[in-house]
Amino acid sequence: QMFEASYVTRAMVMAAQAVMAPLLMTVYFVHPASMHRFVGYLEETACHTYASVIAQVERPGTQLHTGWAHVDSPDIAKAYWKLPADAKFVDTLKCMFADECHHRDVNHTFAE
Repeated sequence: QMFEASYVTRAMVMAAQAVMAPLLMTVYFVHPASMHRFVGYLEETACHTYASVIAQVERPGTQLHTGWAHVDSPDIAKAYWKLPADAKFVDTLKCMFADECHHRDVNHTFAE
């Protein structure tokens, strides 16, 4: 566990979800291609983020390398992505990166 979210943070997340979910559903019903394009751009941002994090974890001397390079992959990730028993957390990140890249491509395709 990395941190415990405060009640204020939780309330802000719930409020954002209460506003954004109906708004995004409405956009999807009116113009699905626009929503797919929007989600494609969100996924693209996630791809850049994962690529950066993976590079930092693999680069000796960085804080992420020090903190995460030795961390084992969670059992649920090993089962889901069929990772070997000795998989590290960075292997999980690489699988998540691949999934996000696929989702990005699918959403941009649906937007056309």
